[in-house]
Amino acid sequence: MTLYENPMYLEDIVKVANLDLPWDKLQGRSVLISGATGLVGSFLVDVLMEKNEKGLDCTVYALGRNAERAAKRFTRWEGSTFLRFIPYDINQPFRRDDLGKVDYILHLASNTHPMQYATDPIGTITTNIIGLTNMLDFAVAHEAVRFAFSSSNEVYGENRGDVELFAEDYCGYINCNTMRAGYPESKRCGEALCQAYKAQKGLDIVIPRLTRSYGPTMLMSDTKAISQFIRKGIAGEDIILKSTGTQFFSYTYMADAVSGLLTVLLCGESGEAYNIADVTSDIMLKDLAAIIAETAGKEVVFELPDALEASGYSTATKARLDGSKLRALGWKPAYEIREGLRRTIAILKEII
Repeated sequence: MTLYENPMYLEDIVKVANLDLPWDKLQGRSVLISGATGLVGSFLVDVLMEKNEKGLDCTVYALGRNAERAAKRFTRWEGSTFLRFIPYDINQPFRRDDLGKVDYILHLASNTHPMQYATDPIGTITTNIIGLTNMLDFAVAHEAVRFAFSSSNEVYGENRGDVELFAEDYCGYINCNTMRAGYPESKRCGEALCQAYKAQKGLDIVIPRLTRSYGPTMLMSDTKAISQFIRKGIAGEDIILKSTGTQFFSYTYMADAVSGLLTVLLCGESGEAYNIADVTSDIMLKDLAAIIAETAGKEVVFELPDALEASGYSTATKARLDGSKLRALGWKPAYEIREGLRRTIAILKEII
């Protein structure tokens, strides 16, 4: 079974495609998505193509490094004139005169899991800064109506103990003189770069801040803790927890992450950042592991990580995001953490 044959996954697509959003802004327009074969980007492509089935007439340019992976991932839309995959490494300058004006750009491409931070710290930083610069230059050259930079909960750093939830203006502690700081500091720099392009080039920019996202579109190579837990769960194995598990984080199901992205893109105020998060999906890591173990009928096993793994882990122990600013735009999640995990595991069990 493929994702497109799974009723629950199709239900997720339709649910987001039927949201009460100003879709008319995309009518007859073009949307370019970097990181289009990733966890969030691939579902976003599916939602936009579902809207095209209902008459949106929106051209979707999907950027990614692997054309074979894209062809396999988007089989449902094979032959559609509305979807065009463009092989591209965002670390390279990007200009396509054949595309003409590109209306909306969502920059989602990034190294997004701990093993990459540890094994390719240089690539992590350059992708987040040089890659973003290339996409911003493309947006200016192609007269984009709006540019959305997908930022991260990691820009908040460590909780200083003075707040329970991170609002968009919070700034916690990051020790920049460490290898692990490469990811959050380059995301912080990326946000500042966006503001520079807004001021100097007149580019309309919004900044959705994603928190720890999960769902059936996850890559099997993903080394985030929640992804490792899910892989163990669908394999019917014990869940391995490589810490005490007291880290308290916000999580977002794939469909809710994309509905948040679209809300920011179509309704957000230029220059503003928005947390895509809701307290119904805030959970301690040990409780997250327990839910997945319970679903799989297995146990949680504690195991110390090796030095390489540990070097890629965030040192933050509490990172809960305040989503009230986004909710004020009309966004609300469809799934709390337990239901999101249940759907993820049920879908993946059928397609893997």
